[in-house]
Amino acid sequence: MRQIRLLALLVLILLVLVSACEAPPAEPTPAPEVPTAQPEETVDEAVPEPTEAAITPEPTPVQEPLAALVNGEAIPLAEFERQLARYETSMIASGLDASTPEGEAAFAQGRQWVLDLMIEQALIEQSAIAAGVTVSDSEVDETVASIRDEVGEEAFSDWLDQEGIGLEEMRDQLRSDMLATAMANRIAEAVPPQAEHVHARHIVVGTEEEARRILSQLQAGGDFAALARMHSQDLSTRDLGGDLGVFPLGVLTSEEVEVAVFALQPGQIGDVVESELGYHVVQVVERFPDRPVEEENLRLLRDQAVRDWLEQLRATAEIQVFVTP
Repeated sequence: MRQIRLLALLVLILLVLVSACEAPPAEPTPAPEVPTAQPEETVDEAVPEPTEAAITPEPTPVQEPLAALVNGEAIPLAEFERQLARYETSMIASGLDASTPEGEAAFAQGRQWVLDLMIEQALIEQSAIAAGVTVSDSEVDETVASIRDEVGEEAFSDWLDQEGIGLEEMRDQLRSDMLATAMANRIAEAVPPQAEHVHARHIVVGTEEEARRILSQLQAGGDFAALARMHSQDLSTRDLGGDLGVFPLGVLTSEEVEVAVFALQPGQIGDVVESELGYHVVQVVERFPDRPVEEENLRLLRDQAVRDWLEQLRATAEIQVFVTP
């Protein structure tokens, strides 16, 4: 308290000196008598404590508008709109007219696609961090150099100008793409190149009643291939006697049929199976417990594994969307 009073006294003296310098000269007057009271008491009354109104409040931080939150990670609205603008520019350049009903629908679908892609990218990067998968600066540099060498320096610069992005932004996007590829490869390579296979055949018809009539004929000793050629509505297998070939689990378009045939042993005929194609009567000809997966089927299985992984990431994520595609 004594220090505050002394400081206040010094301020008061300074104010008196300043006033004396600025005031016009006056007639000399006799000096007043010095009061005997303690000067500290006078100082306390002359300098009031600061009020709350005199204190300048801290500025309130302004939150950046968001397009979405993915597990707490922000997707800024400005970045979403920028990527959307690039996509729409490419659509217009391809000849799409946004004023037509078809164009309007395509632009709406593109808006949703861009948002989904950004959410998916965030999920992949979060998964990569958790798995310890990274893309180094040198890997990005090598890829940029490879692109430059392939298209030429002038074409590369023209492309950057056309897209409206700088080299560093292009490097960031390239890193994200490389990271997504690395994670997809990691998931795909986990699919084994060998698997159990079945050799199966089927007859598909339009009604359950017809399918059960055919099933009864087969159970009575009817020839499967002959009945398939006569009744099956599957044009791709009818002339082959309903033969679906040899395949592993996960490649048939009809999951219901696939589940049914993998539950059967060689020679067995299953119950009627309903799918979106119709009503099936199925039979397993042979089973192979461990057989190399054909290249085309292996590609299908690996693509499906990546899709399933992405769907699982999204299903277990906390996603908040703040824009309306």
